[in-house]
Formats: sequence, C-alpha cells, structure tokens
Amino acid sequence: MNKRNRAVVTGIGAVSPLGNTAKETWDAVILGTSAAAEITKFDCSEFRTRFACEVKGFDPLIYAEPKEVKGMDLYTQYAVAAAAQAYEDAGLNVARDPYRCGVIFASGIGGINTLQDELMKYAQSGGGRPRFSPFMVPKMISNIAAGVIALKYDYRGANYGTVSACASSSHALIDALHMIRLGKADVLIVGGSEAPINVTGVGGFGALRALSERNDDPATASRPFDKDRDGFVLGEGAASLIIESLEHAEARGARIYAELMGGGATSDAFHSTLPHPNGTSVEKAMALAIEDSGITPGDIDYINLHATATPAGDGPEIGAVQRLFKDSLDKLHVSGTKSMTGHLLGGAGALEAAITVLSIHHGIVPPTINTQNVDPELDARVNLTIGKAVKKNITTAMSNNFGFGGQNACVVFRSVKY
Repeated sequence: MNKRNRAVVTGIGAVSPLGNTAKETWDAVILGTSAAAEITKFDCSEFRTRFACEVKGFDPLIYAEPKEVKGMDLYTQYAVAAAAQAYEDAGLNVARDPYRCGVIFASGIGGINTLQDELMKYAQSGGGRPRFSPFMVPKMISNIAAGVIALKYDYRGANYGTVSACASSSHALIDALHMIRLGKADVLIVGGSEAPINVTGVGGFGALRALSERNDDPATASRPFDKDRDGFVLGEGAASLIIESLEHAEARGARIYAELMGGGATSDAFHSTLPHPNGTSVEKAMALAIEDSGITPGDIDYINLHATATPAGDGPEIGAVQRLFKDSLDKLHVSGTKSMTGHLLGGAGALEAAITVLSIHHGIVPPTINTQNVDPELDARVNLTIGKAVKKNITTAMSNNFGFGGQNACVVFRSVKY
C-alpha cells in the first residue's frame, strides 16, 4: 500500500451539547461534564422524558447568510457549521481539483423539524387543500446537508449522505477510507448531523421506551454499564472530520491528527430495534476493523464505546469487548462519552470519532461519567475510566457505533508518529 492509499485526519469541527466548537467540546469532555438538562425547545411537561442534551447558544449566521439559513433545516445548519470549522482547521484554502474533493455527510433522520413543522401547520389549518412549503422536501431529505456543504466549497467529487441510524456517520467514515484507498479522492469532508429534540423525536423514542426517564436528576441520567441504567439521553449537533490522502496532506504541509487505519461493518440480522443479546456481530465488526487495519486486538489502547446506557444495548457490546480483547484487557481503556454528550443518533459516530482522534492527539482517555454501580456481569479487568479522564500514550484507538436495524460499524485510528 503506497502513501496515496493512506487516509489521514487533518481537520476537526463540532457543534455539540457540550460546546459550539471542537475545542469547547473536547475541553468539556475531559472535565467529565454532563450536558443533560430539562428540555427548552418545546413544552414537554406531559412527556415521559422531559430532558435531553441540547445545543446551547448556537448562531448559524456565523457560518451562512440569513437567506441561506432560512433554507436549511436545523440539522443542516449544524452540519454546515461543523464542516466549516473542520475546513478552516485543516487549512484547505488551497488550489485543488474540485472533482478530487467530495462530501459524505450522514444523518439518521434528516430534517425532522421541517417535516414536523409542515405537518403540524397542515393539521392546524383544518386539513383540506394541502399548502406545503416548496422548500419542505429540500430541507427535509437526509442527503441535503452533504449537498449544501459541497455547494459552499465547490466540491464536485462524490457527494452523498449515509443513513444507517446510529451507525450512519461511522459508515460515512468507512466509505471515505475506501475512496481514499482506491485513489478516487484527495479530500473528503466527512461527518454526521442530527437535530431530533422536538415533539416527534422525543415522543417517538419515548414511545419505544428507549429513553431514560430519570427526570429528577437529568445530569446523571446517562449511566453506561450501570446496573440501574434505564435508557439513553437524546442529543443533537454535528461533527466533521477532514479525511485526506496522506500524499495530498504532506504535499501541502498539513497538520495531521491521526491516520484512519481501518473499518469494519456487520449486521445483527436479529431485530428491528434490539441488538442481538450475544453480541457476536458486534465482536465481528470490531475484529474486521482490526483486520482491515493490519493490526491485532492487543494493539488497541482505547475504545470509545457505543455505550448508550440502555438495558439491552450495553451488555452485548461489553461482552464482545471482553471476548475479543481477553488477552489485553489489562492494558485497555474504554469509555462511553455519550454519558456526557447524550446520543446524537446519526451524528454520534462523527462526534465520537472526533473525540477518539483528539484522545490520540492529546494523550488523554476521556471518562465515563455517572456510572455508580457497575453491572456485575462486567469482567473486573475492564477499565471503564470512570469519573475522571486519564493521561495515557494512545497509539491506536477504536470507535464503535451501532444502529437500529442491527447495523454495526467500527473505525480504527492510529497516531502517525507510530
């Protein structure tokens, strides 16, 4: 494999419940900050769950003109902001072939706010002749964030969105890796975005009994691997990574955060919403990512786990980790950063990949917060990094994300100094 076939991360951007930039988000993560609080976006007083991890103080006009913002759903506004940050961070204002530059930007749901608003307006009008906005469909579709970003930067290469529920942006990263390896692109803006904190999102996931109902103490509601966990906390926002060929990055003197080494994807083929309880396909996805990276399980120093804090989800994942890494658990750190950010659904993979890359770059393992009574089924050697971040020389790290439909995706990053 020559240099042109290697993929590296040269820029990072984020709009998250912990901050409106990647730096703000990272600083809050390593401090172990919870973003969960009472919902302010709508009256949720009659809902089973009345809290979430909302983005706070976000101003889309920093990144787009008022007319442009008006034509975007909130999920696209978040995506454009994260992509702009990553683009600037990578220093990409250089001459380039636009057909060698592309965008792969994921979303599990897309413009759910636009869809909800238009349907509510129609219902409140009393029905009859439909009077929908002509902008409804272009604002709602899940691939439009990728299209808007490509338009902004005149990127004329591959341009699409991946949709696989909570694995969406991890799949986007795997696609980007393959495109770089095949020599089909020099630069890709990759990421994921979601804005599901509304009546439809909270009501729908609440009806599934997937959300935590710890309304008396939202800040500690997301508690991965705690025996008293009762569901995930809904989050919103976006993250973006610039994935670039190593040759292209070196030629322009770019700062490189880490190398995207490999990816693995599998299906549970078990249930529409529940993960398979034995975690076999999760284990296989991790094993495939490791194999694709040309390394062994013992080379992994840190795993950012999917860790949604659902009763059904955490067990299969940690069981898979215990089996696959049985010979190296003593040196392995794992953590669940959704305990701080909440679950960004289709944006989770991008945000957690960004956190994973920054953990390598800074040599810090982020903590798992809120876990007070560790599930007794865990192997005592599993280091959940509970409560406080840990300084550690991280050479190689993995990020896991799994979605409704049994869709599993794992990506591996490695320090370029190795």
